[in-house]
Amino acid sequence: MENLRPKVGVGVAVIKEGKVLLGKRKNAHGEGTWSFPGGHLEYQETWTDCAIRETLEETGLSIKNVRFGTVTNDIFYAEQKHYVTIIMLSDYESGDLRIMEPDKCEKWEWFTWEKLPAPLFVSIQSLLKENFNPLK
Repeated sequence: MENLRPKVGVGVAVIKEGKVLLGKRKNAHGEGTWSFPGGHLEYQETWTDCAIRETLEETGLSIKNVRFGTVTNDIFYAEQKHYVTIIMLSDYESGDLRIMEPDKCEKWEWFTWEKLPAPLFVSIQSLLKENFNPLK
């Protein structure tokens, strides 16, 4: 049952002009859902460094003012995966938004928190259940 142990993920709420960045996932768990940039926390990596690295790798964007937002406990029943997801908040700094990993992401778009697309990735569903708004 070792493969069922929880993993640590980092999701990054990139904020620009009152909107958050979401990507439509593909070829991974949660395929077809919208999620923040992010990924697995690497050995000896800080949460901030992970947020900066993953955002740049996936979107081509540089971020600033990276800070802790909250933590979600996310269970993906269909895939039998369990993640503790650290949600980091950040502000857009520079760069042109690009699909850097076309095998993992179909598209990136900016959304207001009040008008999020569907379906949403489990960690964002968890944020909504907790009434957590990264823009406040």
